[in-house]
Amino acid sequence: MARPNVFGTVFGVDAGMMQLAVFPNMSKRRAGEIVDRIFNFYHNKDVRLVMPATEARQFRKEEYGLPCVERVHVDMALSIGGDGTLLGVCRRFGEQNVPVCGINLGTLGFLADIEPRELEGRLAKILAGQYRVERRLLLSGYVRNELGEKFLGNAINDVVITKGGVARMLRLGLYINQTHLMDYKADGIIVSSPTGSTAYSLSAGGPILNPMIRALLLTPICAHTFQMRPLVVSEDDEVLIKISAMQDVIVTLDGQVSHKVQPNDEIVVRKSKTTAQIVKFDDKNYYDVLKAKMWSSNS
Repeated sequence: MARPNVFGTVFGVDAGMMQLAVFPNMSKRRAGEIVDRIFNFYHNKDVRLVMPATEARQFRKEEYGLPCVERVHVDMALSIGGDGTLLGVCRRFGEQNVPVCGINLGTLGFLADIEPRELEGRLAKILAGQYRVERRLLLSGYVRNELGEKFLGNAINDVVITKGGVARMLRLGLYINQTHLMDYKADGIIVSSPTGSTAYSLSAGGPILNPMIRALLLTPICAHTFQMRPLVVSEDDEVLIKISAMQDVIVTLDGQVSHKVQPNDEIVVRKSKTTAQIVKFDDKNYYDVLKAKMWSSNS
C-alpha cells in the first residue's frame, strides 16, 4: 500500500483505489483495538487508509497520518466512538459530502451502525459497496443583531439555547417565519432535527421522530408556561428566538460547540443547504435499531 506524504498527496496508487479516513476517539478504551482490526483487514486489499496526524501518532500509525485529512479526497470516513464522535466527524468534513460510517464504542449509538462484533463483516460490505447512504437534514444556526447575521455552524442533532452560569429562568420570544407565536419562560429551548429527536430533545420530553421525516422539532427545557409544549414544524420554516436583554445565554451545536450570545442578539435556526451523509446497512432498519437501543431490556 502506498504511503501518503505530509502534504496529503498519495503517489503510486491507482486512481480507482478506495480511500478511507479513520477517525478514532482517543478517549475510548477499545479504540486502539478497533484501529488495529481495520488496518489488519484492509492491509492486503485495494484500499488506502489515512488518519489525522495526532490520532495516527497516538495509535502508532504515523506513516498514515495527514495534517489536514479534510483537504484530501476520501470516499468514506470511519468514525470510532459513540454518536458524539460521529457528529464531530460529519462537521469536520463540512460541505464535502463525505459519507460517515460509525463504529459504536459508546452507550446507545443511534447513528453508529457497526458494533465491534460485526466489524470485519461490515468492512467487507463497505469494500463491496453493499451499503446505503442516508442523507440527514442539517440545521444551520445564526446570531442576528444590528450588524447583520453571523453563521455559527451546522448541527446534525440540535441547536440548543440555554441559560449560562447561574442565570435565572430565560424569557424567550418564539417566532416561526416572522409570526410571533408566544413569549414564555424556560431554562431554554432545543431546536432539533429528526435525527436529534432521540438525543437531548427526548430527555426534555420531546417525541421520537423517524429521521427521514422532513421537519424541525422545537422542545422547551423546563418551560414555566403551560401552553409551551414540543412543536413539530416544516423543515423549510425559519425559527427565530428573541431573548430579553441582559440575560446570560449560550447557544450550543450538537452539545459540542458553544457560543455566548450578547444582549439583544436573536438566534435563527433554519435548514442547511447541505446534508449529513450517514452510512447504513440493509439488514438493519430504523425501528429494529430503535427497539434494540431503547426497549430491548424491557421485552
